[in-house]
Amino acid sequence: MTPIATPTDAELPKLKLDWAPLLVLPALALAALPLIGSAPTWVTLTIAGLAMGMMIFIMASGLTLVFGLMDVLNFGHGAFVTVGAFTATLVLLPMQGWMQADSVLMNLTALSLAVALAMGVTGLLGWAFERVIIMPVYGQHLKQILITMGGMIVAEQMIHVVWGPDQIPLPLPASFRGAIIFGDAAIEKYRLIAVAVGLIVFVAMFLVLNRTKVGLLIRAGVENGEMVEALGYRIRRLFVGVFIAGSALAGLGGVLWGLYKEMLTAAMGSEIMVLVFIVIIIGGLGSVGGCFIGALLVALVANYAGFLVPKIALASNILLMVAILLWRPQGLYPVAKR
Repeated sequence: MTPIATPTDAELPKLKLDWAPLLVLPALALAALPLIGSAPTWVTLTIAGLAMGMMIFIMASGLTLVFGLMDVLNFGHGAFVTVGAFTATLVLLPMQGWMQADSVLMNLTALSLAVALAMGVTGLLGWAFERVIIMPVYGQHLKQILITMGGMIVAEQMIHVVWGPDQIPLPLPASFRGAIIFGDAAIEKYRLIAVAVGLIVFVAMFLVLNRTKVGLLIRAGVENGEMVEALGYRIRRLFVGVFIAGSALAGLGGVLWGLYKEMLTAAMGSEIMVLVFIVIIIGGLGSVGGCFIGALLVALVANYAGFLVPKIALASNILLMVAILLWRPQGLYPVAKR
């Protein structure tokens, strides 16, 4: 007699990976090749675009976590980017001799200390920001927008008070300057480093959210916070940790973006926030994978458009967002609960 399969014996259905958004990136790059006409120029533009996209992703990933997991519209996220970059100068400027030394070890030591300080300060600032400003307006999106924008304005003015109104130069470490030559293509060393850092951040976020108990509790808390609380876990503490992690990532992104621009201004965070929100909307309002692809798309389109049609380069990101939303109104990988 053949045993009847019980529900516990049946295999759980496997989620199918949606490949369409993943194919947009290579399709865009391949479509740009004949238009550019020169393979070395195409390689240079593509690597530069990927590097810029990785830096945008690092800055946007923190806000993606906060919005996707906590449903908080934090328009003050740019303040953490700016504070992170300016905090790094407290290490990089006094250690200018280490930064300009012809030694990879000395350069990395100075930069690592600066990144650690920037992430620590922005993480602590994120904790205070969540406790004082965000906590009273949970679930009230309009108030979140108004109060966090006010927080960003205050932060910019405080930067003027602490660091002064002048721009601060932030040159690259000596070993990160220059380019690596591949045939006729020249690729800047710093852009390759930015690509590597961006990939490390993405893989780490993916593994934490999908392969650890903390990630499981966070995702469960998003779906049913009351049930997680009933099981004895303090989901609010986990969400505060998410906010701190998102703020620290913004600080890391600010350091990378400041070195990329080699010049710091108090408004750098608010200026980059337009790109950050475009990336989050394209990605699907809270999806880490969608944010990653969206950041690369935005940067590649900006690079290709700047080379091919400079007059529309400034509007290229808006046009990309419109095209993506016409194709997928909820973004590339929409979060289910939205």
